[in-house]
Amino acid sequence: MNRFLLVRHAENKANLTKEFSCRKIDYSLTEKGRLQAQQTAEYLRSQPIVSVYASPLKRTIETAEIIANPFGLPVQVLEEFREVDVGDLEGTEDLETGWEFHRGIVDQWYAGRSDVAFPGGEDYQTLYNRMKTGYQEVLSHSGEGIHVIVTHGGVINLALPGLCPNITLEWLQNRPVMNCSITEVEITNGLTGRLVEYASYGHLYGEAAKLVSGVPYWKAPGEQDV
Repeated sequence: MNRFLLVRHAENKANLTKEFSCRKIDYSLTEKGRLQAQQTAEYLRSQPIVSVYASPLKRTIETAEIIANPFGLPVQVLEEFREVDVGDLEGTEDLETGWEFHRGIVDQWYAGRSDVAFPGGEDYQTLYNRMKTGYQEVLSHSGEGIHVIVTHGGVINLALPGLCPNITLEWLQNRPVMNCSITEVEITNGLTGRLVEYASYGHLYGEAAKLVSGVPYWKAPGEQDV
């Protein structure tokens, strides 16, 4: 039986600045982010994990390395697990307008407009297809067992209905995925499965549990407007 543990990366600077970060902007973890990753590693170390994957961005690789270390496993980097490509929005100085535009695009995806694309970036169908390819790669090359995939909140949510047919984009629309939260999917047949746990972060405590959302229109529990 295969299981995916879809882990959102730990906190990085872009979570604090609210910058778009998918290709050109690529920050390492903050001190709190390293603590979040360490607590996640401690929580997972009793699991029979057979592989650890990450997107090509620093924040995911660094999170994955901390998780993989107790198992002596290499971190396998896959382009398919990169964050949503927002194209021309990355690097914009007018973040307020940029996030309003971002929400407009993503809301259209949730409404079923899979062909709508970010200018210079990707549409929903492209995102969905590449994530599916990444999941297939994991199952094809890493044997049977529990696979940790450290990736990004946007792609975890948007591609989840492809793994769990009973989960809809509408159900996911206003459900944020926090730093180092774990979404567990049991693969039951081919590339379809059952959602076991969604975006759980109960393993974080102390300073690591003071979560900050990187998306302005989603708030972490207890997070205040700035």
